Amino acid sequence: MKKIGFTLAEVLITLAIIGIVAALTIPTLVQNYQERAWNTASQVFQRKLGEALRVMNVQGTLAGYTTTEAFVDELSKHIKITRICENDDITTCFADKVTWDGEEVEMSKIKTSKNFGKDDWDTNTVAVQFANGVNGVIAYNPDCRQNQFSNDVITVGETGISTDCLAMLYDVDGFKNPNAADKDINNLNVNKLAGSLNCAIELSDGTCFTAPFYPTAHVWNGCDTNGTTSDPDDLAFMSEHNIQYCLPSIYTDDYWAGAVKACHDMGSSLPSHEQLDQLARDLYPGATISSTLYENSTGGSRDNDLAMEWKFITSPSSEFWVWSSEEDIKTSSFTRYFGSTRTSRSTNGRTNSTGQAVCLAE
Repeated sequence: MKKIGFTLAEVLITLAIIGIVAALTIPTLVQNYQERAWNTASQVFQRKLGEALRVMNVQGTLAGYTTTEAFVDELSKHIKITRICENDDITTCFADKVTWDGEEVEMSKIKTSKNFGKDDWDTNTVAVQFANGVNGVIAYNPDCRQNQFSNDVITVGETGISTDCLAMLYDVDGFKNPNAADKDINNLNVNKLAGSLNCAIELSDGTCFTAPFYPTAHVWNGCDTNGTTSDPDDLAFMSEHNIQYCLPSIYTDDYWAGAVKACHDMGSSLPSHEQLDQLARDLYPGATISSTLYENSTGGSRDNDLAMEWKFITSPSSEFWVWSSEEDIKTSSFTRYFGSTRTSRSTNGRTNSTGQAVCLAE
């Protein structure tokens, strides 16, 4: 009787084909499963958070706080929180780094509501660990509204929570990877993560600046010689950037306003007089730094190696000056001058293109 069967070669070929198909399909299946799990976990968490906020609204405990810390203390009475970390200790409660818009952001730099794109809230962030394994970073809006008779203050739908009371970044996987937006990382009202605003210059008192840059000029549309305007675009720009005087249009290019805008677009601002005074103290060791306008420092020369390391100059003989956040009169703003042997508070015309700018970094 003739026996029918498979040869060893046929069996091996079949197994190889099965292995190839598995290698091609299993990772996709696993990825799809993981993404569904993340989405489900996010939806469940938002419903629980939304219900907690609804209860706070009904009880009249949703609004009225001036700090995120105070809000989180109340929130913990309505949704179980196992750990709270203040903004100088974010990474104890949250991942060290997060991928956002394709870039890696260090969470230790997410310290204020500005880092979420909420420039007008002026509150710190607080990191929390929830009992269900979700980790979050929260910023509170002091202008949060509540109305115990309204169902519109807090809404929870298929697309998530609607509220103006907080901005929040949360990780449904806790500390597990990939720690990436639209995967295990989701957000509520986070417009951007500005933690990528790198601290290129760290002063001895802990103040941080971005790397210096030459700003692009802003051009005003209808500014008159009194530094006022009725042009809607000018007025909107002045209001958005807290500028008192526009630059009369006969001068065309306003480099100081351009520097203000550049820092604002980063979620930051130009440094104050006092912060530039500290920069001078670090660059002129041993010198007496005056805070009086036009009064030169005495004793001590500039640390040129440090000035070059911080990229203000490219050679020891170079001098430079830096824009301050302070306005002077209609056509000039305050600055600080840094020469090889002296430094002083000064002013410069806003049309001057030779001034450098740094923004505050956190």
